[in-house]
Amino acid sequence: MKISHDWLTDYAAPGLSPEALAETLTMGGLEVDGIERTGPSLEGVVVGRVERVRPHPDADRLVLCDVALGESGNGTPDEPAQIACGAPNVAEGQHVPVASVGTELMLPDGENGGERRPVTIEAVELRGERSEGMICSAHELGVGEDASGILVLEDDARIGQPLAEYLADRGAAPNDTVFNIDLTPNRPDAASHLGVARDLAALTDAPLERPAVELPQEGGETAEAVSVEIEDAAACPRYAALLVRGIENGDAPAWLKQRLTAIGLQPRNAVVDATNFVLHECGQPLHAFDFEHIRGDRIIARTASEETTLTTLDGTERTAPPGTLLICDAERPVAFAGVMGGRNSEVSRATTDVLIESAYFAPSRVRRAAKALGLSTDASYRFERGVDSDGQVWAAARAARLIAEITGGAVVEGLVDERPQGPPEPRRVRFRPERANAVLGTDLSASEMGRLLTSVGIEGRDRIHDDAGGFSCVVPTFRPDLTREEDLIEEVARLHGYDRIPAPAHVPLPARPPREERTRSLRRRVRELLAGAGLREIQTNSMLSKPRAQRFLAGENGDGARGETGVVETLKPISEAMAALRPRLLPGALDAMRFNQNHGQETLRFFEFGHVFRRSSQREATVPGYAEHEALLVALSGPAQATGWDDASGDEHAADFYDAKGVVEHVLAHLGADGVEMEPFGAEADPNVAYGLRLSTAGGAPLGVVGKVDEEAAAGLEHDVFAAELRWGTLAEAAAPRRERRYEPPRRFPAVERDLAVVVPEAAAAGAVRRTVEEAEGAPLLREARLFDVYAGEGVGDGRKSLAFELRFQAEARTISGDEVDIEFERIVSLLADEHDAELRG
Repeated sequence: MKISHDWLTDYAAPGLSPEALAETLTMGGLEVDGIERTGPSLEGVVVGRVERVRPHPDADRLVLCDVALGESGNGTPDEPAQIACGAPNVAEGQHVPVASVGTELMLPDGENGGERRPVTIEAVELRGERSEGMICSAHELGVGEDASGILVLEDDARIGQPLAEYLADRGAAPNDTVFNIDLTPNRPDAASHLGVARDLAALTDAPLERPAVELPQEGGETAEAVSVEIEDAAACPRYAALLVRGIENGDAPAWLKQRLTAIGLQPRNAVVDATNFVLHECGQPLHAFDFEHIRGDRIIARTASEETTLTTLDGTERTAPPGTLLICDAERPVAFAGVMGGRNSEVSRATTDVLIESAYFAPSRVRRAAKALGLSTDASYRFERGVDSDGQVWAAARAARLIAEITGGAVVEGLVDERPQGPPEPRRVRFRPERANAVLGTDLSASEMGRLLTSVGIEGRDRIHDDAGGFSCVVPTFRPDLTREEDLIEEVARLHGYDRIPAPAHVPLPARPPREERTRSLRRRVRELLAGAGLREIQTNSMLSKPRAQRFLAGENGDGARGETGVVETLKPISEAMAALRPRLLPGALDAMRFNQNHGQETLRFFEFGHVFRRSSQREATVPGYAEHEALLVALSGPAQATGWDDASGDEHAADFYDAKGVVEHVLAHLGADGVEMEPFGAEADPNVAYGLRLSTAGGAPLGVVGKVDEEAAAGLEHDVFAAELRWGTLAEAAAPRRERRYEPPRRFPAVERDLAVVVPEAAAAGAVRRTVEEAEGAPLLREARLFDVYAGEGVGDGRKSLAFELRFQAEARTISGDEVDIEFERIVSLLADEHDAELRG
């Protein structure tokens, strides 16, 4: 936000240099992130008086002027300088601006489109006559647009006075210093020159000079001439209107245009410039309607029930969605409330009667409208953050008087001020000086804190008579950010000066070091585990094309049953390839595999942590209609491990399903996630996976899948791809608390090993059979059951297969006998026969 130094010091003048003033504002919480100088440099340009004008003896279009430039250093008048001039309006007795010899001006270049270039004024001879300087026009000096003749000054201009000083004395300083303030969203009160001046006055003890404005009374001729109706009081709590008649809408005066151009605004006409001036003066956006074009002499603030099209002031036809707050006359919309007015009621130079709008619009409604319209204006910037809910009448009256003054119009008596909900209740916040000192580490008195708060408009009214004590402070309506005691304490801190708060001698630190959050710790452990196993971590784009996202949506984790069924599309995608958010990590991993394969990599062993997204019908979703969760992906393809000349193992097999399953089991075992169920499934359940296992926790929560990726999905890769994708949040919840490592001595008593081979139906899952063995009742001595062989074929019968387990029996404090092992072995065989239709194989 741009703030003019000269404009600012009209309201608070602490006598500081621009640099010191910027430092003061920054230390007070209004960060000045840049200072720029505006306007032409008039150094060397002084006021002169034309004493004599005579024709040039050898040039018809030039005259020779003797110009008095003031006194020399010893107090005696200098000899008049002879200056050749071609302006048609030069005359004896005029006070004029003169660029003396040696002055550098930025003059417009007539041969280069008027672009200005630096020119140093020199003493020259023109057709045999000496010329010692230059009498300048307003256009040449950059202080106006008139290039038809020289600039003629007032007769009271002091000869020899610097021109910049002369113009500044008349409120038309040609140059200025502009501060670029990086305004935070919680300080809408500082989005104006008066708002910044209020803080500056409080920080420097300078008086705050706010313009005196006579506020009109409600009713009168204005209320008879125009009516205002508010249909949506929540969106428009207040709407004030004033009327100015009989104006002549020409150019604004120079001082007003200079104020606007200094902060980067382009002057338009007197009415528009006046409303813009008041906006940047006090922060209240205004809008001026040509009253002749307000049909029915009515203003209605209503919410659009359907799409509404309006050509705005910039000449663009825009369509607003339903729900947009509109300002209408008796027949049609004339403005998008708080954003921009319509061309159908625009003020022009032919306007004679002006209706001034000064309203309070709900910030959220203006924000939605501006976003939907793709339009950000000075008005919407302020309404979105929240303007002073009690400043509408002051701003309207200020603008009306200013318009009447500069256009020759008359302010119509009275005012329309619609406020359906009435004025808001004063906002009171408890403030305890003792607590403020405790929080800040200061020793300020209650009276000093009261003075600081009062300096920015916060009034301490009544002392609170309870154990906590303190005061009930009334927060001004222009400070919507002050809602609790901590906010007032912060005000005391910034007004007192952060740099004046003493540093504590000792800084209290917690006795315990911070502990790593559990899920983060588990993620780090799994990363280390997988990296140690030879896998490389990847990070892939979370956006896909919509057809590709649709393809990979189906099947994962059975999420359709969980209410997660649709692709999440992106708004205004930059390309079709990024039109949706990924529903799984698998497509990104496949792309990474193709990329690495195409660059000569054969052993592809990747893992990735990332978020996936789906539409959701679950009510408990964080964002209604959408589901997001973190996932862990493992993907293998090509050789199971890289081999070299010194690899003596000779294992060169390609990665297969059991490698992927082994990685998953390794992760589960490392995290202590016991009791995970694995259920086989085929391509009919997930078109992206040819076959695999669906995992779920002991409590039945879906955990993920591991399997062989479908060949079509893995197209372009030379080797089969095997992948696992797990819900990280579910896995982290299933992980057992990490136990401390403790030494356990080896068992002193020998173990007994037996092999068990059983024939079971071909559909029986080996894992389920093994769990039955391990959990068998009546076999307390069984320590481990390991599957070491699976066989189907001759000798076991059609539709059957053989599973062979190595059983290990052992006791804690004694040697077990063969009879004990036989008894438990028989119990296990019997249990398998009952639960899995198993037959003991001889």
